[in-house]
Amino acid sequence: MFSLTQGLRRALQTRPNGPSTAFGTRRRTWEQTADRAARVAGALTALGIKRGDRVAILALNSDRYFELMYALPWIGAVMVPLNTRLAAPEIDHILENSGAVGLFIDAAMAHHLSALEDRMASVREVIWLDDIASPDGMLHYEDLTAYDAAEDVGARDDDLAGLFYTGGTTGRSKGVMLTHTNLVVNAMNAVAGMGFDADTAYIHSGAMFHLADGASTFGVTLAGGRHAFVPRFEPVEVLQTIAAEKVTHAQFVPTMINMLVNHPRFGEFDISTLRFILYGASPMPEGVLRKALEAMPRVGMCHGYGMTEAAPIVTLLPPRYTTLSGPYAGRLKSCGQAALTCEVKIVDANRQEVPRGTPGELAARGANIMKGYWNKPNETDAVLADGWYYSGDGAYMDNEGFVFIVDRLKDMIISGGENVYSAEVENAISLMPEVGEVAVIGVPDERWGERVHAIIVPKPGATLTPEQVMEHCREQIAGYKCPRSVDFRGEALPLSGAGKVLKRELREPYWTGYTKAVN
Repeated sequence: MFSLTQGLRRALQTRPNGPSTAFGTRRRTWEQTADRAARVAGALTALGIKRGDRVAILALNSDRYFELMYALPWIGAVMVPLNTRLAAPEIDHILENSGAVGLFIDAAMAHHLSALEDRMASVREVIWLDDIASPDGMLHYEDLTAYDAAEDVGARDDDLAGLFYTGGTTGRSKGVMLTHTNLVVNAMNAVAGMGFDADTAYIHSGAMFHLADGASTFGVTLAGGRHAFVPRFEPVEVLQTIAAEKVTHAQFVPTMINMLVNHPRFGEFDISTLRFILYGASPMPEGVLRKALEAMPRVGMCHGYGMTEAAPIVTLLPPRYTTLSGPYAGRLKSCGQAALTCEVKIVDANRQEVPRGTPGELAARGANIMKGYWNKPNETDAVLADGWYYSGDGAYMDNEGFVFIVDRLKDMIISGGENVYSAEVENAISLMPEVGEVAVIGVPDERWGERVHAIIVPKPGATLTPEQVMEHCREQIAGYKCPRSVDFRGEALPLSGAGKVLKRELREPYWTGYTKAVN
């Protein structure tokens, strides 16, 4: 049996008085955390939220967010974590698409409430997740902890545990359906790959709506470790928390590592307890790695590769390969070997496995692979077949199973660790009356790995500036999806015989001199 709440019950059984969470001045034990989660579950039941109902969370990191990720499966409800960087129209789409009946929100996200006030047709309850007093008429999270504890309804295995929205190739984000099995098996992969145990202290500095952090949320609990939280990544607060909470494990994107080791106050903090960092979302630039290894010589660095559809871990590159010298140095550009319970293969256009060293599309199979896309059977069928998920990432595999990502077959950009689907940005830009044609591509960027770049053909007689395009986009989509640079063309965009824009031809000038078409 695979059940998310089993991990919480195990932590309670094996370490009832052991520390569970630390946030600001709050400290709790596993007995307290489990009791609070069960009481919040009881309150949600009293509010009419039942098994299978979707409940959205729009908030920064906190111990309450963590408790909620167990309270919801306790009653068989489905969590819908929302990206805190989304614009109001994107949030509205997810709430409507998921049919969310409840929304937990904090003060940092409260500015969206006025824009969403007349739109949240399915949402019956909005609950305040912050420390400060809730707005008039709104329930506060702490009110829920006064209810009687609910019995665990036993949601497990193929029951839906979460809807995690990811960008869409058609311009609309789609909900990835992850089951209890998906998330628990992925947590087991994290325990095995990251070495979680009862002595682990993990810092949640990456956003908790991201599954990269979620793998550790469930994995550390399963092992009976403890969790420390900062609301969002801020270098000094992260360093202070690592020192104060004696953190042993962390997960950062390379951009965050770069910000930490180059911060002028880095040397002020005792981070000697830190022994393991999982990095991912983009490859580690050699300059950043060199500085990190010099600044943190006792910390093992592990590269993880995955995607939402895999809950998310697919491959891991253990710390011994994250090196610039010695016999393992050549593996540094790899994203590792298949995770413990995952199979990986590289296939051709007919989905037949190719010989080692031959580029193709990466496919993954395992109990961590999603159930499908919410209410999107056609899109599900396009990527799932015989248990295999076809990722859209171009890669090759060497003779020892090390995977090297070389291209992105699906039209996606990864900038600073965030996935950006070109179609979403193109749809937003196309709403401008001055735009005749638009194509959005990823181009190399020293800081972000890749940046979102728009190529626009204005309508005859129309004038546009990059600033106008960026300002328009900020009103329509999340800031991280907005173009950071814009080019204007006088001629039409190049098209294939089937009438599709030749993105590869548009990208080529920007990627000259690079050995692969992703960064």
